[in-house]
Amino acid sequence: MTTSIYDFEANRIDGQNVKLSDFRGKVLLIVNTASQCGFTPQFAGLEELHEKYASQGLVVLGFPSNQFGSQDPGSNEEIGAFCTTNYGVSFPMMEKIDVNGSNAAPLYQWLTKEKPGLLGSTAIKWNFTKFLVGRDGRVLKRYAPLDTPASIARDIEAALAAG
Repeated sequence: MTTSIYDFEANRIDGQNVKLSDFRGKVLLIVNTASQCGFTPQFAGLEELHEKYASQGLVVLGFPSNQFGSQDPGSNEEIGAFCTTNYGVSFPMMEKIDVNGSNAAPLYQWLTKEKPGLLGSTAIKWNFTKFLVGRDGRVLKRYAPLDTPASIARDIEAALAAG
């Protein structure tokens, strides 16, 4: 039975496997991203959060997904280059995954069960849905795509301060 985020693995955008247990004791902000979405400029805000709070223990993890309006059709290599070139993304970007449906990544199946959306929905509604995970590996909050990275900074600070 899965009890925390540390039971999962993912692949970086370059294909390198990452055990999420490597982030034990960190605060995680997990975001499903897209390169051609109206919310794509949030990459800049996510990078700002990364730059401001990484030294205090925040890790932002971006998971590209092409499930919403086919807004991330590129290869992992193309997505990585886009994020770096256009937004200076230096936080870890992972391989493109499904976040909904029968092929959804196990991590996203778990995240959506831990923190369902409005009216108990487990589905991810759109790109840039965010999950804040505390230092203990438990999901603290789920944020809608409209919630900007800057608007959740106070919650991040509280999670970092919680030790």
